[in-house]
Amino acid sequence: MSGAGGVIVIGWWQLALATGLMVLTGALSVALKLGVAKQLAIATARTYAQLLLLGLVLGWIFGLDSPWAVLGVLVIMTGVAALTIARRAPDAPAGTTGISFLAMLLVGTFITFVVTGLIVRVEPWYLPRYVIPIAGMVLGNSMNGIALALERTFSDMDARSGEILALTALGATPWEAAAPSIRRAMRAAMIPGINTLSAAGIVFIPGMMAGQLLAGADPMAAAPYQIVVMVMVATADITGSTLAVMLTYRRRFGADDIYLERGYRPDSRS
Repeated sequence: MSGAGGVIVIGWWQLALATGLMVLTGALSVALKLGVAKQLAIATARTYAQLLLLGLVLGWIFGLDSPWAVLGVLVIMTGVAALTIARRAPDAPAGTTGISFLAMLLVGTFITFVVTGLIVRVEPWYLPRYVIPIAGMVLGNSMNGIALALERTFSDMDARSGEILALTALGATPWEAAAPSIRRAMRAAMIPGINTLSAAGIVFIPGMMAGQLLAGADPMAAAPYQIVVMVMVATADITGSTLAVMLTYRRRFGADDIYLERGYRPDSRS
């Protein structure tokens, strides 16, 4: 059965059939004694609940046609992403949540509205059907990049704590002492994005292009959209990670520029 725009509608029984694939995955995990069957079940249930709820919420927001509703959704998405980053980078210093929120809000807002306003040229500027999905892709990739960069930065600094203490004792600035860890972390955070850019169109068909093709779009019309998305998310990943790390690393040092080892750090990351 086809819906609006020629999209084939997936009904409840098709969803149930798709769930059978996860049942198979769970059975394999049980057979191999991997201990993740419960997590798979919970994650699958959350996927159903969250995405169906998202469909209802987006339908409501699309009907409002309000810029304030769109901006409110973007702020909520950014806040949830910042909290997620704090959970994924448990060794990050105090202030990580707020800094992550600021970095994603600045980067996400800038990139989203550059794409929607200057490249796609949506009218009006807040058109939720474009702004919210694009912002979601920007924030999602920025979140993953920031979380990985922060986790790698501070775990590497802890591994080098003796070296960093020696460097600062000899007069090195916090930046000079932390720079090797930051560079390694940033390279690690950029690798997934570089691999995705390199393999797109050869190893896999990226999400937006695949979605447009399923909706019946001309492949040559879908390709430019996907190129914009790939460049957009790579930029969000790199700039968001860089901004978050540069605003955070100095918090691992005390007022006298001495590296704060475990036991001398504030516990809160809020």
